[in-house]
Amino acid sequence: MPITMTYRLPLVLIAVLGASEACAENLSGSRPNIILIITDDQGYGDIACHGNSLVVTPHLDRIHRESTRLTDFHVSPTCAPTRAALMTGRHEFKSGVTHTIMERERLSLSATTIAQVLQRAGYATGIFGKWHLGDEPAYQPGRRGFDEVFIHGGGGIGQTYPGSCGDAPGNKYFNPAILHNDKFELTQGYCTDVFFNTAMRWIADRSDEDVPFFAYICTNAPHEPLVSPGPEYDAHYVGRSIEGRSLNDADVAYYSMITNIDENIGRLLQQLQESGIERETLLVFMTDNGGTRTHLFSVGMRGRKVTPYQGGTRVPSFWYWPGKLQAGCDVNQLTAHIDVFPTLAALAGANPSDEVTTDGRSLIPLLTDPKANWPDRNLFVHVGRWEQGQADASKHTGCAVRNERFRLINDKELFDIRSDPGETKNIVADHPQVADSMRVAYDAWWAEVQEDMVNENAVGPKANPFKTLYWEQYGTGQRGD
Repeated sequence: MPITMTYRLPLVLIAVLGASEACAENLSGSRPNIILIITDDQGYGDIACHGNSLVVTPHLDRIHRESTRLTDFHVSPTCAPTRAALMTGRHEFKSGVTHTIMERERLSLSATTIAQVLQRAGYATGIFGKWHLGDEPAYQPGRRGFDEVFIHGGGGIGQTYPGSCGDAPGNKYFNPAILHNDKFELTQGYCTDVFFNTAMRWIADRSDEDVPFFAYICTNAPHEPLVSPGPEYDAHYVGRSIEGRSLNDADVAYYSMITNIDENIGRLLQQLQESGIERETLLVFMTDNGGTRTHLFSVGMRGRKVTPYQGGTRVPSFWYWPGKLQAGCDVNQLTAHIDVFPTLAALAGANPSDEVTTDGRSLIPLLTDPKANWPDRNLFVHVGRWEQGQADASKHTGCAVRNERFRLINDKELFDIRSDPGETKNIVADHPQVADSMRVAYDAWWAEVQEDMVNENAVGPKANPFKTLYWEQYGTGQRGD
């Protein structure tokens, strides 16, 4: 979702303007430890503190209470695109990511990631969970700025598609084979527990060293297939209902997966406190797109994952840093995943090369003063996922332009988000000048990104890289191949 202006990181490390007395400190260059948690397919309404009367998320609720919250924070409509934008600070199309499969999930090799920027700034960097930006060796996170790599393959544990996108053979949510620094490790336990346990051990080791760290914890849960972590989690949900809808088995598993994530976040918070690094650590929680079970509860938003409506792109964004950021503070301005890269770079005091540009802005002014000047801008959304060779024909299918007040959908629906957050009334006929202005901006953006969509005609390998590597390590005829 880029904006209409380009922000050059080397020229500006944004100072704090108009900060409140409680947070008047200039955070640029403060070099905190950074933990970025992103869950998969968990919607804005899938947290109790956002009004869900059923889901059990006490630790996320606590983070919400004690965080600065970005209440109008947007990502891409699907997972690999959001991860690409998050890693680069640019719209995913500018890094070649226009799908979640078909080689079009591969992050362009010319892209610079936030992990590379932080690594060069002296940070230890680790990823734990879902990468989903290319499974071939050159695209792997170990070559994109991460010192420690502990990931599954493809878009989900056990998923495989023709070409390069896929996981180790026969992988399941329990006891998965995880790629750990170029070698598979046969783990024990439920996937989310496995990822958090490994991340927490790595964080503990880094805490004993005199260097800051960046831990990217990216769970595959609660992505389908919906596999519950166990009956002890299901017990709260079996036979229950929400908003008049009775939960089926898939609903129960989905909410159980979220409660398990919450429990692991609670363990991580306890570790930070007990190790004495809580006040030296920024923890950011977000999700990668709209939820997949928004029929249960959607906070009144229209749409879900894989749609260009609010429910497809608006997600939680909690910034938790005790003693540095205001607790219980809402930032209501329009923000997005493309803003995370410049924010983390500025916090780290990093100075990327002159060639590195982002479409986002540093959030530091808003994190220190929610009323700080934040000029309006256009954010661009496109679901992508067109059939090969159909990009031009798909220009106005699954797209949106969003500014502070309005959202233009598919070139024909206009909604006033301020007065109609549920996108129920199309007002395009009432505001033709607004719609035309957004169309002009969209046309310019679409023309701009064409040359960067480098994966459109890519041909993948005959054998999936994760499977090939697994068979080389363990031999064939195992784990469902």
